[in-house]
Amino acid sequence: MTPVELILLSRALLKIGEQSLPAPAGGRTGGERAVVVVMSDVYAHDGTTVTEVARRTGLPQSAVSGAVARLRDAGSVLTEPDPADRRRQLLRRNPALSERRRAVAAADIRPALAAALDGAAPLDEILAALETLNRHLTPAAITGLTGPAAGERKGTTG
Repeated sequence: MTPVELILLSRALLKIGEQSLPAPAGGRTGGERAVVVVMSDVYAHDGTTVTEVARRTGLPQSAVSGAVARLRDAGSVLTEPDPADRRRQLLRRNPALSERRRAVAAADIRPALAAALDGAAPLDEILAALETLNRHLTPAAITGLTGPAAGERKGTTG
């Protein structure tokens, strides 16, 4: 597989994932990738700030702020003033499961994946391959990657 093929595959998988998400209350769609990335980062770094999330994820601060607003409105993230700087908000995972989190957790990718495959490949085999990738290519697995030369810094090229 070439880097180009991998990029195109990741784009197809993103579209399937987005298609699989249930529509949010109020019908507001768009920006799901940023919302998922921000939520994942906040859950991994309790008590973080918008600026820190933007730095870690590489997303623009405006995208992080918008995603935080959506997550707060959905009840997935809690915000509170930072005691060290009252102008900043600290972001935390809401320990209570919101209706939105329940709906997303219960969503099934099978219909969107089946539609994308259009019968061209065995669904169970593709699902098994995706589960294998998911076990090995976690968000933590890519933290050291920062650019085209990342493989050279990590000693993975000859």
